[in-house]
Amino acid sequence: MAFPERFSNLPEYAFPRLRRLLDAHAPGGEPITMTIGEPRHPMPDFVGPVLAAHLGEFGQYPPNEGAPELLAAIAGWLGRRYGAELSQGRIMVLNGTREGLFSACLALCPETKRGKRPAVLMPNPFYQAYATAALAVGAEPVYVPATAQTGFLPDYAALPADLLDRTALVYLCSPANPQGAVASAEYLAALLALAERHDFTLLCDECYGEIWRDAPPPGALAVAAATGADPERVAVFHSLSKRSNLPGLRSGFVAGGAGAIARFRQLRSYGGAPVPLPIQRVSERAWGDEAHVMANRALYVEKFDIADAVFAGLQGFRAPEGGFFLWLPVPEKVGDGEAAALKLWRETGVRVLPGAYLGREVAGDNPGRGYIRVALVAPRDETQRGLERLRDCLYD
Repeated sequence: MAFPERFSNLPEYAFPRLRRLLDAHAPGGEPITMTIGEPRHPMPDFVGPVLAAHLGEFGQYPPNEGAPELLAAIAGWLGRRYGAELSQGRIMVLNGTREGLFSACLALCPETKRGKRPAVLMPNPFYQAYATAALAVGAEPVYVPATAQTGFLPDYAALPADLLDRTALVYLCSPANPQGAVASAEYLAALLALAERHDFTLLCDECYGEIWRDAPPPGALAVAAATGADPERVAVFHSLSKRSNLPGLRSGFVAGGAGAIARFRQLRSYGGAPVPLPIQRVSERAWGDEAHVMANRALYVEKFDIADAVFAGLQGFRAPEGGFFLWLPVPEKVGDGEAAALKLWRETGVRVLPGAYLGREVAGDNPGRGYIRVALVAPRDETQRGLERLRDCLYD
């Protein structure tokens, strides 16, 4: 049987790869999982009652693009949070952001650009859906280093002009997964200007945008409006997974120009899976409530403070500006991220993700190789125990 070649070079996904690395070894202590970005704070207390009140709507086909009430709630939140005034025609509901981030290439990437194979740019390290989306449409995924030298954000403007001229789509995650760097308004404005010069669309993954420490991260929609950018130059993706501790709800949205959203909606009408109406009712309530978001953010700030105290004085430690991951450099004496993850598991029972599993090797270098990603999603006391064990094992 013949299989498609376009996915043949994909590396093994991060978490099966991690299990293969670690599971043959016994943990060196009570296991503490700090690998996956699955929020473990309490979900909002209104979820159950709202779901129960609308159980009967599981018996109805849901609107593919989202119920009008949910679209209105999202539009209201975008206005309050970013000052972005969007009509419902510029928003579409998603089954979490991964669906939209993948579908963006299907809906928006042309077969050719200026007579050449289109390029899709993405940070390196990155969320793996970006690369598979590019490959699915026959585009060239281009991995752009996001390292300490670039402020842990990709320097797209430094790429050759001929590459930028055939670029169709550019992914950006802010706050960044895994590094926690936040793209400033100035960075976003410059990137939008670059998109105008070279005729590409910016896809902003903002799913960590409500978890921040000192100041709310700027949004690409707000910057686009403030700079007078063409609305079609940018699409943003948001989710309730991190903001509201509802990863299992599988509910998010994409917002952008009316033309782009029309293409998303057309594609989704053929191949998408509409979000069930009871889930949409819970989502409507979640986008309309800020109290639970503020309480959630406060819990993360406490854990940022714990990390500051545990790693005080550690060379290379950088507190994240947003998101809930630590991106920790591995000491040379330990080796690379895989060696560090295996050492931690065998000696302490702490489970972390090697940074290389989130990156791609380009010109012999994977910018994640010398790092581990540590998720601060567990309760406060468990997080503190895990970080202290990690420090004592790798850095003392």
